[in-house]
Amino acid sequence: MSERPSGEAPIHIDADAAAEGDPLAPFWRRVVGAGRANEGLRADWQRQLVAARRDCGFEYIRFHGLFHDDMFVYTERADGTPVHNFQYVDALFDFLLETGVRPFVEFGFSPRPLARETNTVFWWGAHGSPPVDLDKWAGLIDATVRHWVGRYGIEEVRRWYFEVWNEANLDGFFRGTRSEYFELYKVTARAVKAVDAQLRVGGPATSNFVPDGRFSGERENVDLRIVAGRDGIDELEWRPVWVADFLAFCVAEELPVDFVSTHPYPTDWALDEHGQGEKLTRGKNATPTDLRVLRDLVAKSAFPDAEIHLTEWSSSSSPRDHTHDTVPGATYVVRSVLHSVGTVDSLAYWTFTDVFEEGGAGDELFHGGFGMLTLPGIPKPTYHAYRMLGALGDRLLDLGEDHVVTRDSGTGRLVVLIHHYPQEEPRSVPASFDDRALAEATQARGRPRPLRVRLTGLRPGSCFEVESLEPGHGDALGAWRELGSPAAPTREQLAHLDRRAHATRLDAVCADTEGVLDYGSQAQPWSVIMVRQVS
Repeated sequence: MSERPSGEAPIHIDADAAAEGDPLAPFWRRVVGAGRANEGLRADWQRQLVAARRDCGFEYIRFHGLFHDDMFVYTERADGTPVHNFQYVDALFDFLLETGVRPFVEFGFSPRPLARETNTVFWWGAHGSPPVDLDKWAGLIDATVRHWVGRYGIEEVRRWYFEVWNEANLDGFFRGTRSEYFELYKVTARAVKAVDAQLRVGGPATSNFVPDGRFSGERENVDLRIVAGRDGIDELEWRPVWVADFLAFCVAEELPVDFVSTHPYPTDWALDEHGQGEKLTRGKNATPTDLRVLRDLVAKSAFPDAEIHLTEWSSSSSPRDHTHDTVPGATYVVRSVLHSVGTVDSLAYWTFTDVFEEGGAGDELFHGGFGMLTLPGIPKPTYHAYRMLGALGDRLLDLGEDHVVTRDSGTGRLVVLIHHYPQEEPRSVPASFDDRALAEATQARGRPRPLRVRLTGLRPGSCFEVESLEPGHGDALGAWRELGSPAAPTREQLAHLDRRAHATRLDAVCADTEGVLDYGSQAQPWSVIMVRQVS
């Protein structure tokens, strides 16, 4: 018999619907990201969050800019007396809670009157520098948290999370030293706990893992950076930034750490790489590997029970990466999530919407923005990925290289989720800058694989819906390209794109009289397939 050509190995799933299974916590939907607080006051942002909550089940949301000038939280009178104003924050947080989404609070950046430097990063001019007066900062934290307790009640606010700053290891986000960040954490954590000891605080919210000592000192030292080559990038030992030192500092200062946070983008670059390197993505197992490294580090620390929240994550940290708009970007999400089961408490996709202005507005409808939804709210493939993940049950019956089988303990219904991440692509989906050439080449890789799903122990005649996300089905970008990539789509074209974006491929199949479902098909390259019991 001739050897089967590479890339065509079948996907074979065999599971018993009556198996007890193991608990499955939906860590993928626990938190989702958004750009900045003020964007959350926009009607389109709010409409899209309502949809994302409904379809994907997100429980918390995290964003920058809580204390930025455009939220008017902190100003000072001429004599330096602080003035606290929570009207804009109230409007946003009231909406979030009414929608069923809780805030994962990021304390940052500095309000202008407290900022040592101003306009350090982003189109909207975030003040990424340490506060000049830590007493006034502590007063701001105290006033803010007490205001929330008074407005929403202590039992509600105890269910929130309070994270100190964002990526302080990167110069644009924090024009200070590591020691200054640690001191800021100390002041902030103590201020939060002074309001109520059960409130949850954590950090250090650093950027992606590194394989070298560039962040081992007080400031980033680019001379210590290893410029990894395309072939050697996965042979290096990648470690989280500042986490071990942060935990050691908290032990020495007797500070609380209710959760540890960092941002495991699977790349060899973060915000600014100083012109060094190729901006490469690591191997396709980078995220699951990083999460296990972090889990082990925390388990062996003085805070073994601390939760682990990855408060930003995607295939890259660029808001102009065309891969974000593609089907492979969605497949990468599903694969990474399923390979990370049991490691962390949340893995927050950055972000749910292209209503996002860190680099200003995108030049066109599909500009490689972070969002799962375009500016007008058209779902990208990644939105479907999270919708399908959101359909998984709370009992894990089977977990394999390319699939998961779950049961909902309330309804007893099963969901099978399958992904075909072609073996021809060994890396996390490569970032595609400047144009779509690399993104298109990535999507063209791979060959179909035979798929067989066999489920036993079902009620005779149980029916299932089979939904497939693949190039051409649920592919908003592909539909836009078919229209000629209009720079300014008409209202009619947008309506057409929305219909096409929702048009995943659907099929139906039922179990036989013995309670056995035997389903066969071909899994297209990069496809994500959900087999969902409907009766």
